[in-house]
Amino acid sequence: MPTEADLAYFLQQLINGIALGSIYGLIAIGYTMVYGIIGMINFAHGDIFMMGAFIALILFLALMAIGITAVPLALLIVLILGMLLTAVWGWTVERIAYRPLRESFRLAPLITAIGMSIVLQNFVQVAQGARVKPLQPVVTGGYKIYEHGGFAVILSNIQILIVLTTLVLMTIFWLVITQTALGRAQRACEQDRTMAALSGVNVDRTISLTFVMGAALAAVAGLLYLLYYGVIDFYIGFIAGIKAFTAAVFGGIGSLPGAMLGGLIIGLIETFWSAYFTIEYKDVAAFSMLAIVLIFFPTGLLGRPEVEKV
Repeated sequence: MPTEADLAYFLQQLINGIALGSIYGLIAIGYTMVYGIIGMINFAHGDIFMMGAFIALILFLALMAIGITAVPLALLIVLILGMLLTAVWGWTVERIAYRPLRESFRLAPLITAIGMSIVLQNFVQVAQGARVKPLQPVVTGGYKIYEHGGFAVILSNIQILIVLTTLVLMTIFWLVITQTALGRAQRACEQDRTMAALSGVNVDRTISLTFVMGAALAAVAGLLYLLYYGVIDFYIGFIAGIKAFTAAVFGGIGSLPGAMLGGLIIGLIETFWSAYFTIEYKDVAAFSMLAIVLIFFPTGLLGRPEVEKV
């Protein structure tokens, strides 16, 4: 029978997994939005997340240099400027690398996406160096919610910030997609881009704005990742991007709730495996679970079967 100490340890890992999964979910939404509209996997999206983390780090250091140390004000400035600057990167990547190849054979955009990922990685490596970049803790403190046998379950303020930010952004983006003209245009392009264009939808602008929205979410994920772990490097985009893509497929690529659900599941699997088994195989556990799920749910947990247009 599990003891109270075991339950406390389990609760702590549950909190850690939800926080990590929320970050993965924010990144996964970018994958699923782009795939839902143009049917392309944007493998450079993980590196847009990495750019967002570096932009947040540079902004924090700049604010400290000019004497802005109030945490709420600094966070607000970094959040807004980080989303804007990272969104510009997302728009630039779509405009230069993807739009010219949109009507090409399906393999061309995939190759371009991988190429853009390498370009962004090497650009940051050259510009910022290959060493990890630290940031002193910005959001500190927390709450002791349970203690037994000397083991305390801590809910930190940064974990609260991550979950609340994710819930707010998910609500906002869900409302944008379901209640606004942009959302209707995105859903029309998802169903049939040619008919959407004939109906008056500006397809190019809609796709660009989708990349911008995904990049803005990736910027928030990059900021939260920086605050949570305190160190970043030029390679975090590849690792987190692969896991977020796995989360998007897990939940059902093309489904926003599925992307968030997949992110939470991947975060929980990774956290619990690291806590109860050897940490070296946490990624193997996550990818193995993905394979098992796809055997029984080929379109993911919340994905819809793809209907062939004739």
